[in-house]
Amino acid sequence: MYLSTIDRPRAASWKGLSGNVFALGTVSLITDVSSEMVAAILPLYLVIGLQLSPAAYGLIDGVYTGATTLLRLAGGYLADRTNRRKAVAGFGYGISAVAKLGLLAAGNSLTALGFVITADRAGKGLRTAPRDALITLSTPSGDLGRAFGVHRAMDGIGAFAGPLVAMAVLAASAQSFDAVFVTSFCIAAFGVLVLVLYVRDRPEPVQRKEPVRLALLRDPAVRRIVLAASLLGLVTIGDGFVYLLLQKREGLAFGWFPLLAVGTSLVYLLLAAPLGALADRVGRLKVMLCGYGALTAVYLLLHGPLGGWPLLVLVVVLYGVFYAATDGVLMALAGPVLPERLRTTGIALIQSGQALAYLGSSVLFGLAWQFWSPETATRIAAVAVVLALLTTAALLGRRTS
Repeated sequence: MYLSTIDRPRAASWKGLSGNVFALGTVSLITDVSSEMVAAILPLYLVIGLQLSPAAYGLIDGVYTGATTLLRLAGGYLADRTNRRKAVAGFGYGISAVAKLGLLAAGNSLTALGFVITADRAGKGLRTAPRDALITLSTPSGDLGRAFGVHRAMDGIGAFAGPLVAMAVLAASAQSFDAVFVTSFCIAAFGVLVLVLYVRDRPEPVQRKEPVRLALLRDPAVRRIVLAASLLGLVTIGDGFVYLLLQKREGLAFGWFPLLAVGTSLVYLLLAAPLGALADRVGRLKVMLCGYGALTAVYLLLHGPLGGWPLLVLVVVLYGVFYAATDGVLMALAGPVLPERLRTTGIALIQSGQALAYLGSSVLFGLAWQFWSPETATRIAAVAVVLALLTTAALLGRRTS
């Protein structure tokens, strides 16, 4: 059978989803409010405020995601070996919360900022795979698209609210960034408390008979999905680049910059659950590939004939569609392929492949922007996405025997 149709789901109601899915969604919602308060203004601060070159920003942007690759694997492996997915996820959420306070002491030091950002992403690296594994283990395989769609929609609500909360705090505190950092920490700490009180783990006997790496790598279906995810990560440039290109082309005032992320998050939270349900009905691979088609359109529009507010609206909408059709859907696609005992490690392996590829993508795009031009860089990225789509269709459309 085809990977995109494994465990073709039965019809299910939204009420049939586990309470764990909603509890984890609530934790992600709260945490994303905290994270996006900082992340929404970071690209502008680094490039405009600290005058970093596109190449330097590309390196920092890549490290922001890619440097935690080993920690993603460590988190997944540790969660599977100890059978304590909630504990590992909670530790990751805690690290990210404490890192918000580190921003208070970092000031304008790039070294200190890099350390704090890395610590924040280290926490994300540790928590992501155990969290997604908890979702898969709390949900029948036929409902995974819905479950991840609901979770990502709740996550999207936090991403939508975060920049707005940051703008409100800045307005109320006479533009004090320290106030934003302290508020961000308090919100993140509340998210950890919700995790501790309401998320339930699934204790099972810990099996240690077979090395994790061998059990996963022997399966050709797992190898193909890891390869496809890594390839798609390699052709995906960071949000900051997209928003900076829009700001540069349209001459947006700095105060409006965070609203680009707000618009993307709004589209994402509105469409994540419906597209997750659609993926369960028509096939997860089809929906994911259409999402990357939307990303191709975004890259082409950045330097196309369209301009003004229609360009801004269309790019933000398509960018939100891209995330809604790919983020949770990829995990739903992978879930049934991964053995339950090693599911956290398998998810971590997929996410690590994407993160490492993303590091290369950000560095390469930053160099292409600086030494050629942003127009050339984005057009090359669009062509690369199309090639990656064709390769992914070939890899994941094959029989899994």
